[in-house]
Amino acid sequence: MKTIGLLGGMNWKTSALYYQIINERIEKALGGLHSGKILMYSFDFDEIVRLQNDESWAEWERVLCEKAVTLERAGADMIVMCCNTAHKAAEAIQQRLSVPLLHIADSVGARIQREKLVRVGLLGTLYTMEEDFYRDRLKSGFDLTVIIPEKDDRDMVHRIIFDELELGIIKKSSQKAVLWAIGKLIEAGAQGIILGCTEISALIQQRDVRIPVFDTLAIHAEDACQKALE
Repeated sequence: MKTIGLLGGMNWKTSALYYQIINERIEKALGGLHSGKILMYSFDFDEIVRLQNDESWAEWERVLCEKAVTLERAGADMIVMCCNTAHKAAEAIQQRLSVPLLHIADSVGARIQREKLVRVGLLGTLYTMEEDFYRDRLKSGFDLTVIIPEKDDRDMVHRIIFDELELGIIKKSSQKAVLWAIGKLIEAGAQGIILGCTEISALIQQRDVRIPVFDTLAIHAEDACQKALE
């Protein structure tokens, strides 16, 4: 079994779910008293968010790279970042590593491709929705057309993520607002919806939406488990 290096703390609640899912899948696959071989570096998320808000991207990238290398040196055979937005720094991180970085968009893209979908809607932070690091990865690697909500809806989703979901706050009114935005993506031709922030799955689940929903947290964690067992 390979050792998984989790780059977490973005936020800690999400990282705990990664840890739980990986261990549950390995226990189920191997039986007995088996569990995952896992190393984790957990950030103080407030420091990460401050760097994002200040647009101190060079320092933000440097910190992520440094801790990914720390995990590799500690014995990780692969690196898994427990955050969609953090993959903005994925290329820089991979260049510093000699072990693979399991990119969350690759895990999600492969799952969508197996479902034979070609046009998907993307929800996430403003960085994930509006910048090209995530959408281009899905386009170039999996030939997916990715559509995003209109500007007001993007701002609304971003606000709900940071003002509510990151704090563990779940509101029915926010769920209704996000579902309304998803409805507009469906009208625009989306065949599936990517929950491109690991916290959104606490608000939106498959039972709430009439087309396939892709929970990036669960998909990424399950892919990490599979790679560890190969």
